[in-house]
Amino acid sequence: MAFALSTMQLTSSAFEPQTRIPTKYTGEGDDVSPPLSWHDAPQGANAFAVICHDPDAPLVQNGLYGFVHWVLYNLPASTTQLEEGTSEGTTGGNDFGKQGYGGPMPPGDHGLHRYYFWVLALDNELDLPVGLSLGEFLSKAEPHLLGMNRLVGTYQRD
Repeated sequence: MAFALSTMQLTSSAFEPQTRIPTKYTGEGDDVSPPLSWHDAPQGANAFAVICHDPDAPLVQNGLYGFVHWVLYNLPASTTQLEEGTSEGTTGGNDFGKQGYGGPMPPGDHGLHRYYFWVLALDNELDLPVGLSLGEFLSKAEPHLLGMNRLVGTYQRD
C-alpha cells in the first residue's frame, strides 16, 4: 500500500490515542465498532474508507501480516463521523471470516496488542461490492488515495 499520510485527523470519543480500547468495542464485550470522527481531509476527497488492523497478531495471510478487524468503504464525501456500531458504508471481509467489524480479541497470553484504525480519503466514489478483503479493497482504492491517517488504540485480554 502506498502510504500517503496527511494532516487529516482521526479521533474517537471512546478512547484516546495509545490508550486501552474499552471492552465494549472488543470481542469480550458487545463487539460493536467504536465511534470515529475525522477532519481536515485532503482537498478533493470525494469518498472515505475505514480499516482496523492489528499488526501485533503473529499471522501472515494473503500476503499481509497481522489481523484485519474491519474493512468499510463506499463512505461518501459528506461522511466525517461514524456512530458506534455504524451501519453506514459497505462492509468488507475481516480475518474472522465474516463481514463487518470484529473487535479486538488477542490470545489471552499474548500481551498488549495495538489496533490501527485508519481513515482513507479517496478522490472518487468507487461503488465497490460487498465483501472485499483488505487486499482486494486496497488494489481498487490505492490509485485513488489522496491521504490517510490513523488512530491507535490498545487492548490486552485480562
